[in-house]
Amino acid sequence: MKKTIIIIGIIAIIVAGVFLVTRLTQQNASKNIASNFQTYTVEKGNLTALVGGTGSVITNQTALVSWQTTGRINEIQVAVGDTVKKDQILAKLEYGSLPQNVILAEAELVTAKRNLDNLLNSDAAKAQAQANLATLADALEKAKTKRESKEYKRASQNTIDEAYANYIVAKNNASEWEQRYDNVDHLPEDDPIRAGAFAEWAAAKAIMDRAYANWRYVQGMPSEGEIDIAEGNLALAQAQYDDALRTWERLKNGPDPDDIRAAEAQIAAIEATIDTIYLRAPFSGTITEVSSKPGNQVAPGVVSFRVDDLSHLQVVVEVPEIEINRLKTGMLAKVTFDAIPNKDYTGSVIEVARVANIAGGIVNFSVTIELTDADEQVLPGMTAAVNIIVSEIENVMVIPKRAVRLKDGQRVVYIQKPGELLPIAINVTIGASSDLYSEVSGGELKVGDVIVLNPPTSFSPGEGHLTFGN
Repeated sequence: MKKTIIIIGIIAIIVAGVFLVTRLTQQNASKNIASNFQTYTVEKGNLTALVGGTGSVITNQTALVSWQTTGRINEIQVAVGDTVKKDQILAKLEYGSLPQNVILAEAELVTAKRNLDNLLNSDAAKAQAQANLATLADALEKAKTKRESKEYKRASQNTIDEAYANYIVAKNNASEWEQRYDNVDHLPEDDPIRAGAFAEWAAAKAIMDRAYANWRYVQGMPSEGEIDIAEGNLALAQAQYDDALRTWERLKNGPDPDDIRAAEAQIAAIEATIDTIYLRAPFSGTITEVSSKPGNQVAPGVVSFRVDDLSHLQVVVEVPEIEINRLKTGMLAKVTFDAIPNKDYTGSVIEVARVANIAGGIVNFSVTIELTDADEQVLPGMTAAVNIIVSEIENVMVIPKRAVRLKDGQRVVYIQKPGELLPIAINVTIGASSDLYSEVSGGELKVGDVIVLNPPTSFSPGEGHLTFGN
Protein backbone atom coordinates (compact mmCIF):
# COMPACT_ATOMS: atom_id res chain seq x y z
CA MET A 1 0.00 0.00 0.00
CA LYS A 2 2.72 2.38 0.93
CA LYS A 3 4.62 1.41 -2.18
CA THR A 4 1.53 2.22 -4.35
CA ILE A 5 1.19 5.69 -2.84
CA ILE A 6 4.83 6.42 -3.63
CA ILE A 7 4.35 5.37 -7.28
CA ILE A 8 1.24 7.56 -7.67
CA GLY A 9 3.12 10.50 -6.22
CA ILE A 10 5.98 10.01 -8.63
CA ILE A 11 3.52 9.90 -11.57
CA ALA A 12 1.82 13.08 -10.38
CA ILE A 13 5.16 14.83 -10.12
CA ILE A 14 6.02 13.75 -13.69
CA VAL A 15 2.63 14.93 -15.07
CA ALA A 16 2.99 18.25 -13.31
CA GLY A 17 6.47 18.65 -14.75
CA VAL A 18 5.27 17.90 -18.27
CA PHE A 19 2.43 20.41 -17.85
CA LEU A 20 4.80 23.09 -16.64
CA VAL A 21 7.26 22.42 -19.45
CA THR A 22 4.43 22.55 -22.07
CA ARG A 23 3.05 25.73 -20.54
CA LEU A 24 6.44 27.39 -20.58
CA THR A 25 7.01 26.24 -24.16
CA GLN A 26 3.69 27.72 -25.31
CA GLN A 27 4.37 30.96 -23.48
CA ASN A 28 7.78 31.21 -25.10
CA ALA A 29 6.27 30.39 -28.51
CA SER A 30 3.62 33.05 -28.01
CA LYS A 31 6.28 35.57 -27.13
CA ASN A 32 8.33 34.55 -30.18
CA ILE A 33 5.26 34.87 -32.44
CA ALA A 34 4.37 38.28 -31.10
CA SER A 35 7.92 39.49 -31.52
CA ASN A 36 7.89 38.56 -35.25
CA PHE A 37 4.54 40.11 -36.19
CA GLN A 38 4.48 43.42 -38.14
CA THR A 39 1.33 45.22 -37.10
CA TYR A 40 -0.74 48.28 -37.96
CA THR A 41 -3.44 49.84 -35.81
CA VAL A 42 -6.50 50.73 -37.90
CA GLU A 43 -7.39 54.43 -37.90
CA LYS A 44 -9.19 56.99 -39.98
CA GLY A 45 -7.40 59.37 -42.30
CA ASN A 46 -7.32 60.94 -45.75
CA LEU A 47 -6.65 59.01 -48.95
CA THR A 48 -5.44 60.22 -52.32
CA ALA A 49 -6.15 57.65 -55.05
CA LEU A 50 -3.55 57.72 -57.83
CA VAL A 51 -2.94 56.20 -61.24
CA GLY A 52 0.70 56.31 -62.19
CA GLY A 53 2.83 55.99 -65.28
CA THR A 54 5.99 57.22 -66.96
CA GLY A 55 6.43 59.08 -70.21
CA SER A 56 8.44 61.66 -72.09
CA VAL A 57 7.97 65.39 -72.33
CA ILE A 58 6.69 66.63 -75.68
CA THR A 59 5.77 70.06 -76.96
CA ASN A 60 2.26 71.18 -77.82
CA GLN A 61 3.35 71.76 -81.44
CA THR A 62 6.47 70.90 -83.37
CA ALA A 63 7.26 71.81 -86.96
CA LEU A 64 10.16 71.27 -89.31
CA VAL A 65 10.14 74.29 -91.63
CA SER A 66 11.24 73.46 -95.18
CA TRP A 67 11.61 75.35 -98.47
CA GLN A 68 9.05 75.10 -101.28
CA THR A 69 11.30 76.28 -104.13
CA THR A 70 14.93 76.32 -105.23
CA GLY A 71 17.36 79.14 -104.64
CA ARG A 72 20.24 80.44 -102.55
CA ILE A 73 19.70 81.66 -98.99
CA ASN A 74 20.32 85.39 -98.76
CA GLU A 75 19.54 86.03 -95.09
CA ILE A 76 18.69 84.12 -91.89
CA GLN A 77 16.89 86.34 -89.42
CA VAL A 78 16.62 84.13 -86.29
CA ALA A 79 18.82 81.98 -84.06
CA VAL A 80 18.28 79.03 -81.72
CA GLY A 81 16.34 80.15 -78.65
CA ASP A 82 14.61 83.08 -80.35
CA THR A 83 10.89 83.48 -79.75
CA VAL A 84 8.92 83.99 -82.96
CA LYS A 85 5.35 84.89 -83.89
CA LYS A 86 3.13 83.13 -86.39
CA ASP A 87 4.08 84.05 -90.02
CA GLN A 88 7.27 85.83 -88.92
CA ILE A 89 9.97 85.64 -91.63
CA LEU A 90 12.79 83.29 -90.64
CA ALA A 91 14.89 83.44 -93.84
CA LYS A 92 14.71 84.56 -97.46
CA LEU A 93 16.31 83.70 -100.80
CA GLU A 94 18.36 85.82 -103.18
CA TYR A 95 16.08 87.23 -105.88
CA GLY A 96 18.47 86.42 -108.72
CA SER A 97 18.65 82.73 -107.70
CA LEU A 98 14.90 82.14 -107.97
CA PRO A 99 13.22 80.02 -110.68
CA GLN A 100 11.70 81.85 -113.63
CA ASN A 101 8.10 81.09 -112.60
CA VAL A 102 8.62 82.81 -109.23
CA ILE A 103 10.14 85.90 -110.87
CA LEU A 104 7.37 86.11 -113.50
CA ALA A 105 4.75 85.78 -110.77
CA GLU A 106 5.37 89.45 -109.93
CA ALA A 107 4.07 90.46 -113.38
CA GLU A 108 1.20 87.97 -113.21
CA LEU A 109 0.16 89.46 -109.90
CA VAL A 110 -0.16 92.93 -111.43
CA THR A 111 -2.39 91.57 -114.21
CA ALA A 112 -4.51 89.50 -111.82
CA LYS A 113 -5.11 92.49 -109.53
CA ARG A 114 -6.03 94.66 -112.51
CA ASN A 115 -8.52 92.01 -113.70
CA LEU A 116 -10.11 91.89 -110.27
CA ASP A 117 -10.36 95.67 -110.18
CA ASN A 118 -12.04 95.71 -113.59
CA LEU A 119 -14.41 92.99 -112.46
CA LEU A 120 -15.43 94.97 -109.40
CA ASN A 121 -15.56 98.45 -110.91
CA SER A 122 -16.13 98.23 -114.70
CA ASP A 123 -19.56 97.97 -116.42
CA ALA A 124 -18.06 96.88 -119.74
CA ALA A 125 -18.73 93.18 -119.16
CA LYS A 126 -22.35 93.92 -118.21
CA ALA A 127 -22.89 96.11 -121.31
CA GLN A 128 -21.28 93.52 -123.59
CA ALA A 129 -23.49 90.79 -122.11
CA GLN A 130 -26.58 92.92 -122.75
CA ALA A 131 -25.54 93.63 -126.37
CA ASN A 132 -24.78 89.96 -127.03
CA LEU A 133 -28.15 88.96 -125.64
CA ALA A 134 -30.00 91.41 -127.93
CA THR A 135 -28.05 90.29 -131.03
CA LEU A 136 -28.60 86.60 -130.34
CA ALA A 137 -32.30 87.17 -129.56
CA ASP A 138 -32.70 88.65 -133.06
CA ALA A 139 -30.76 85.76 -134.61
CA LEU A 140 -32.99 83.28 -132.76
CA GLU A 141 -36.17 84.88 -134.11
CA LYS A 142 -34.82 84.72 -137.65
CA ALA A 143 -33.88 81.07 -137.22
CA LYS A 144 -37.39 80.33 -135.92
CA THR A 145 -38.96 82.10 -138.91
CA LYS A 146 -36.83 80.14 -141.37
CA ARG A 147 -37.70 76.87 -139.69
CA GLU A 148 -41.40 77.70 -139.70
CA SER A 149 -41.23 78.52 -143.41
CA LYS A 150 -40.20 74.95 -144.14
CA GLU A 151 -43.72 73.83 -143.22
CA TYR A 152 -45.10 75.46 -146.45
CA LYS A 153 -44.16 75.88 -150.13
CA ARG A 154 -40.75 77.29 -150.76
CA ALA A 155 -42.17 80.71 -151.65
CA SER A 156 -45.29 82.82 -151.48
CA GLN A 157 -47.75 83.07 -154.38
CA ASN A 158 -46.37 86.46 -155.37
CA THR A 159 -42.88 84.94 -155.60
CA ILE A 160 -44.28 82.06 -157.68
CA ASP A 161 -46.10 84.48 -160.02
CA GLU A 162 -42.97 86.58 -160.36
CA ALA A 163 -40.92 83.49 -161.22
CA TYR A 164 -43.50 82.45 -163.82
CA ALA A 165 -43.46 85.92 -165.38
CA ASN A 166 -39.67 85.78 -165.57
CA TYR A 167 -39.95 82.42 -167.30
CA ILE A 168 -42.46 83.73 -169.90
CA VAL A 169 -40.24 86.77 -170.64
CA ALA A 170 -37.21 84.53 -171.02
CA LYS A 171 -39.17 82.13 -173.21
CA ASN A 172 -40.36 84.91 -175.54
CA ASN A 173 -36.84 86.30 -175.74
CA ALA A 174 -35.52 82.87 -176.66
CA SER A 175 -38.18 82.51 -179.37
CA GLU A 176 -37.24 85.85 -180.92
CA TRP A 177 -33.57 84.84 -181.08
CA GLU A 178 -34.55 81.49 -182.55
CA GLN A 179 -36.42 83.31 -185.38
CA ARG A 180 -33.44 85.58 -185.98
CA TYR A 181 -31.19 82.58 -186.25
CA ASP A 182 -33.65 80.89 -188.64
CA ASN A 183 -33.35 83.95 -190.92
CA VAL A 184 -29.57 83.48 -191.25
CA ASP A 185 -29.42 79.71 -190.96
CA HIS A 186 -28.78 79.43 -194.71
CA LEU A 187 -25.50 81.24 -194.40
CA PRO A 188 -22.24 79.23 -194.17
CA GLU A 189 -21.38 77.93 -190.68
CA ASP A 190 -18.29 80.15 -190.50
CA ASP A 191 -20.28 83.24 -191.33
CA PRO A 192 -19.99 85.81 -188.46
CA ILE A 193 -23.62 86.88 -188.69
CA ARG A 194 -24.90 83.29 -188.45
CA ALA A 195 -22.48 82.52 -185.59
CA GLY A 196 -23.51 85.65 -183.65
CA ALA A 197 -27.21 84.86 -184.02
CA PHE A 198 -26.67 81.30 -182.83
CA ALA A 199 -24.74 82.49 -179.76
CA GLU A 200 -27.49 84.92 -178.78
CA TRP A 201 -30.14 82.20 -179.26
CA ALA A 202 -28.14 79.75 -177.07
CA ALA A 203 -27.75 82.36 -174.30
CA ALA A 204 -31.45 83.17 -174.38
CA LYS A 205 -32.32 79.47 -174.17
CA ALA A 206 -30.05 79.11 -171.05
CA ILE A 207 -31.78 82.05 -169.37
CA MET A 208 -35.16 80.53 -170.20
CA ASP A 209 -34.16 77.15 -168.77
CA ARG A 210 -33.00 78.74 -165.49
CA ALA A 211 -36.19 80.78 -165.21
CA TYR A 212 -38.25 77.64 -165.82
CA ALA A 213 -36.29 75.68 -163.20
CA ASN A 214 -36.70 78.50 -160.64
CA TRP A 215 -40.44 78.66 -161.35
CA ARG A 216 -40.76 74.91 -160.83
CA TYR A 217 -38.60 75.08 -157.63
CA VAL A 218 -40.58 77.80 -155.85
CA GLN A 219 -43.80 75.88 -156.45
CA GLY A 220 -42.56 72.79 -154.51
CA MET A 221 -42.22 71.82 -150.72
CA PRO A 222 -38.80 72.00 -148.93
CA SER A 223 -36.66 68.84 -149.03
CA GLU A 224 -35.63 66.86 -145.89
CA GLY A 225 -32.13 68.28 -146.18
CA GLU A 226 -33.46 71.85 -146.17
CA ILE A 227 -35.57 71.09 -143.08
CA ASP A 228 -32.60 69.51 -141.27
CA ILE A 229 -30.45 72.54 -141.97
CA ALA A 230 -33.15 74.89 -140.70
CA GLU A 231 -33.60 72.84 -137.51
CA GLY A 232 -29.85 72.75 -136.92
CA ASN A 233 -29.58 76.51 -137.32
CA LEU A 234 -32.49 76.98 -134.92
CA ALA A 235 -30.90 74.70 -132.26
CA LEU A 236 -27.59 76.56 -132.53
CA ALA A 237 -29.29 79.94 -132.26
CA GLN A 238 -31.26 78.74 -129.20
CA ALA A 239 -28.10 77.46 -127.44
CA GLN A 240 -26.21 80.68 -128.14
CA TYR A 241 -29.13 82.72 -126.83
CA ASP A 242 -29.38 80.58 -123.65
CA ASP A 243 -25.65 81.07 -122.99
CA ALA A 244 -25.99 84.80 -123.48
CA LEU A 245 -29.04 84.88 -121.18
CA ARG A 246 -27.16 83.06 -118.41
CA THR A 247 -24.27 85.46 -118.75
CA TRP A 248 -26.64 88.41 -118.57
CA GLU A 249 -28.37 86.98 -115.49
CA ARG A 250 -24.98 86.67 -113.77
CA LEU A 251 -23.90 90.19 -114.58
CA LYS A 252 -27.06 92.28 -114.61
CA ASN A 253 -26.92 92.92 -110.85
CA GLY A 254 -23.17 93.44 -110.71
CA PRO A 255 -20.11 91.15 -110.77
CA ASP A 256 -20.74 87.42 -110.33
CA PRO A 257 -19.61 86.33 -106.83
CA ASP A 258 -18.09 83.18 -108.34
CA ASP A 259 -16.04 85.29 -110.74
CA ILE A 260 -14.85 87.44 -107.83
CA ARG A 261 -13.85 84.37 -105.82
CA ALA A 262 -12.02 82.92 -108.82
CA ALA A 263 -10.11 86.18 -109.35
CA GLU A 264 -9.24 86.38 -105.67
CA ALA A 265 -8.11 82.75 -105.69
CA GLN A 266 -5.85 83.45 -108.65
CA ILE A 267 -4.29 86.38 -106.78
CA ALA A 268 -3.81 84.22 -103.67
CA ALA A 269 -2.13 81.49 -105.72
CA ILE A 270 0.26 83.97 -107.33
CA GLU A 271 1.05 85.57 -103.96
CA ALA A 272 1.74 82.10 -102.53
CA THR A 273 4.21 81.48 -105.35
CA ILE A 274 5.95 84.78 -104.64
CA ASP A 275 6.00 84.03 -100.91
CA THR A 276 8.12 80.91 -101.50
CA ILE A 277 11.01 83.38 -101.45
CA TYR A 278 10.58 83.37 -97.64
CA LEU A 279 10.41 80.83 -94.85
CA ARG A 280 7.85 81.81 -92.21
CA ALA A 281 7.06 80.49 -88.73
CA PRO A 282 3.98 78.22 -88.95
CA PHE A 283 2.93 79.17 -85.39
CA SER A 284 4.17 81.17 -82.43
CA GLY A 285 6.96 79.35 -80.63
CA THR A 286 10.69 79.03 -80.07
CA ILE A 287 13.42 78.29 -82.61
CA THR A 288 14.98 75.04 -81.39
CA GLU A 289 17.11 74.17 -84.40
CA VAL A 290 18.76 76.05 -87.30
CA SER A 291 20.27 73.78 -89.94
CA SER A 292 21.10 76.25 -92.75
CA LYS A 293 23.41 79.20 -93.32
CA PRO A 294 23.41 82.19 -95.69
CA GLY A 295 24.69 81.16 -99.09
CA ASN A 296 23.37 77.60 -98.89
CA GLN A 297 21.65 76.33 -102.01
CA VAL A 298 18.26 74.84 -101.17
CA ALA A 299 15.56 72.87 -102.95
CA PRO A 300 11.93 71.94 -102.19
CA GLY A 301 11.78 69.85 -99.01
CA VAL A 302 15.08 71.03 -97.53
CA VAL A 303 14.57 71.72 -93.80
CA SER A 304 16.20 74.84 -92.36
CA PHE A 305 14.46 75.31 -89.00
CA ARG A 306 12.65 73.52 -86.22
CA VAL A 307 10.01 75.45 -84.26
CA ASP A 308 8.52 74.22 -80.96
CA ASP A 309 5.72 75.66 -78.86
CA LEU A 310 7.42 75.45 -75.46
CA SER A 311 4.64 77.40 -73.75
CA HIS A 312 2.57 74.22 -73.39
CA LEU A 313 4.69 71.21 -72.46
CA GLN A 314 3.00 67.84 -72.20
CA VAL A 315 3.73 64.33 -70.99
CA VAL A 316 2.19 61.28 -72.66
CA VAL A 317 1.97 58.20 -70.44
CA GLU A 318 0.70 54.69 -71.10
CA VAL A 319 -1.99 53.56 -68.65
CA PRO A 320 -3.11 49.90 -68.31
CA GLU A 321 -6.61 49.11 -69.55
CA ILE A 322 -7.74 48.20 -66.02
CA GLU A 323 -7.19 51.81 -64.92
CA ILE A 324 -8.27 53.78 -67.98
CA ASN A 325 -11.98 54.16 -67.07
CA ARG A 326 -11.01 55.89 -63.84
CA LEU A 327 -9.41 58.76 -65.74
CA LYS A 328 -11.10 61.87 -67.11
CA THR A 329 -9.92 65.12 -68.60
CA GLY A 330 -9.33 67.85 -66.06
CA MET A 331 -7.89 65.57 -63.37
CA LEU A 332 -4.81 66.92 -61.60
CA ALA A 333 -1.47 65.15 -61.70
CA LYS A 334 1.86 65.29 -59.87
CA VAL A 335 4.92 65.12 -62.13
CA THR A 336 8.54 64.48 -61.18
CA PHE A 337 11.73 64.19 -63.23
CA ASP A 338 14.88 62.20 -62.62
CA ALA A 339 16.81 65.07 -64.17
CA ILE A 340 15.27 67.61 -61.75
CA PRO A 341 15.66 66.19 -58.20
CA ASN A 342 13.76 67.44 -55.17
CA LYS A 343 11.15 69.29 -57.20
CA ASP A 344 7.55 68.41 -58.04
CA TYR A 345 5.46 69.86 -60.84
CA THR A 346 1.74 69.87 -61.40
CA GLY A 347 -0.27 69.07 -64.49
CA SER A 348 -3.75 68.43 -65.80
CA VAL A 349 -5.14 65.61 -67.95
CA ILE A 350 -6.10 67.10 -71.33
CA GLU A 351 -6.71 63.95 -73.38
CA VAL A 352 -7.59 60.32 -72.70
CA ALA A 353 -7.21 58.05 -75.73
CA ARG A 354 -10.32 56.23 -76.93
CA VAL A 355 -8.35 53.54 -78.77
CA ALA A 356 -5.83 51.21 -77.14
CA ASN A 357 -2.20 50.61 -78.03
CA ILE A 358 -1.57 46.85 -78.10
CA ALA A 359 2.01 45.59 -78.01
CA GLY A 360 3.08 42.07 -77.13
CA GLY A 361 -0.44 41.28 -75.94
CA ILE A 362 -0.36 44.15 -73.40
CA VAL A 363 -3.19 46.68 -73.71
CA ASN A 364 -2.45 50.28 -72.76
CA PHE A 365 -4.09 53.63 -73.42
CA SER A 366 -2.26 56.91 -74.03
CA VAL A 367 -3.07 59.73 -71.60
CA THR A 368 -1.79 63.27 -72.19
CA ILE A 369 -1.00 65.57 -69.27
CA GLU A 370 -0.21 69.25 -69.75
CA LEU A 371 2.23 70.78 -67.28
CA THR A 372 0.78 73.86 -65.64
CA ASP A 373 3.92 75.16 -63.92
CA ALA A 374 6.77 74.09 -66.19
CA ASP A 375 9.94 76.20 -66.01
CA GLU A 376 13.15 76.45 -68.00
CA GLN A 377 14.49 73.27 -66.40
CA VAL A 378 11.84 71.11 -68.07
CA LEU A 379 12.97 70.22 -71.57
CA PRO A 380 11.34 68.19 -74.35
CA GLY A 381 12.44 64.57 -74.31
CA MET A 382 12.92 64.32 -70.52
CA THR A 383 11.53 61.26 -68.77
CA ALA A 384 8.75 62.06 -66.31
CA ALA A 385 7.01 60.07 -63.58
CA VAL A 386 3.31 60.97 -63.42
CA ASN A 387 0.76 60.29 -60.69
CA ILE A 388 -2.75 61.26 -61.70
CA ILE A 389 -5.02 62.11 -58.77
CA VAL A 390 -8.17 60.08 -59.38
CA SER A 391 -9.89 61.02 -56.12
CA GLU A 392 -9.21 62.54 -52.69
CA ILE A 393 -11.18 61.14 -49.73
CA GLU A 394 -11.22 62.55 -46.20
CA ASN A 395 -11.85 60.85 -42.83
CA VAL A 396 -12.14 57.26 -44.04
CA MET A 397 -10.76 54.02 -42.61
CA VAL A 398 -7.44 53.33 -44.33
CA ILE A 399 -5.09 50.37 -44.15
CA PRO A 400 -1.84 49.46 -45.93
CA LYS A 401 -2.45 47.75 -49.25
CA ARG A 402 -0.01 44.98 -48.26
CA ALA A 403 -2.32 43.94 -45.41
CA VAL A 404 -5.04 42.77 -47.81
CA ARG A 405 -4.96 39.06 -48.71
CA LEU A 406 -7.11 36.80 -50.85
CA LYS A 407 -8.67 33.79 -49.10
CA ASP A 408 -11.24 31.51 -50.70
CA GLY A 409 -11.90 34.18 -53.32
CA GLN A 410 -12.57 36.88 -50.71
CA ARG A 411 -10.46 39.85 -49.63
CA VAL A 412 -9.44 39.49 -45.96
CA VAL A 413 -7.11 41.04 -43.41
CA TYR A 414 -5.64 39.31 -40.35
CA ILE A 415 -6.21 40.93 -36.96
CA GLN A 416 -4.51 40.14 -33.66
CA LYS A 417 -6.98 39.88 -30.77
CA PRO A 418 -5.75 40.17 -27.16
CA GLY A 419 -4.91 36.77 -25.60
CA GLU A 420 -5.02 34.98 -28.97
CA LEU A 421 -1.90 33.14 -30.14
CA LEU A 422 -2.58 33.46 -33.89
CA PRO A 423 -4.24 36.30 -35.87
CA ILE A 424 -7.63 35.59 -37.41
CA ALA A 425 -8.90 36.48 -40.89
CA ILE A 426 -11.90 38.76 -41.33
CA ASN A 427 -13.59 39.88 -44.55
CA VAL A 428 -13.15 43.44 -45.85
CA THR A 429 -14.47 45.46 -48.79
CA ILE A 430 -11.89 47.69 -50.46
CA GLY A 431 -12.77 51.05 -51.99
CA ALA A 432 -10.33 53.58 -53.46
CA SER A 433 -6.60 52.97 -53.35
CA SER A 434 -3.43 55.02 -53.53
CA ASP A 435 0.03 53.67 -54.20
CA LEU A 436 0.42 52.43 -50.54
CA TYR A 437 -3.00 52.55 -48.85
CA SER A 438 -6.56 51.41 -49.50
CA GLU A 439 -9.92 52.59 -48.22
CA VAL A 440 -11.96 50.02 -46.23
CA SER A 441 -15.54 50.60 -47.36
CA GLY A 442 -17.15 47.58 -45.70
CA GLY A 443 -16.64 44.41 -43.69
CA GLU A 444 -15.95 43.52 -40.04
CA LEU A 445 -12.89 45.70 -39.47
CA LYS A 446 -13.12 48.51 -36.88
CA VAL A 447 -11.02 51.50 -35.97
CA GLY A 448 -8.49 50.41 -33.32
CA ASP A 449 -8.14 46.83 -34.54
CA VAL A 450 -4.55 45.64 -34.85
CA ILE A 451 -3.80 44.27 -38.31
CA VAL A 452 -0.99 41.80 -38.84
CA LEU A 453 0.84 42.76 -42.01
CA ASN A 454 2.80 39.49 -42.21
CA PRO A 455 0.44 36.78 -40.94
CA PRO A 456 1.93 33.26 -40.57
CA THR A 457 1.16 30.80 -43.28
CA SER A 458 1.68 27.78 -40.94
CA PHE A 459 2.23 27.12 -37.19
CA SER A 460 3.35 24.03 -35.18
CA PRO A 461 2.29 24.63 -31.52
CA GLY A 462 4.36 21.81 -30.08
CA GLU A 463 7.53 23.05 -31.65
CA GLY A 464 6.74 26.76 -31.50
CA HIS A 465 7.64 26.96 -35.20
CA LEU A 466 6.13 29.64 -37.48
CA THR A 467 6.28 30.37 -41.22
CA PHE A 468 5.53 34.04 -41.95
CA GLY A 469 4.00 35.62 -45.01
CA ASN A 470 5.25 38.76 -46.69
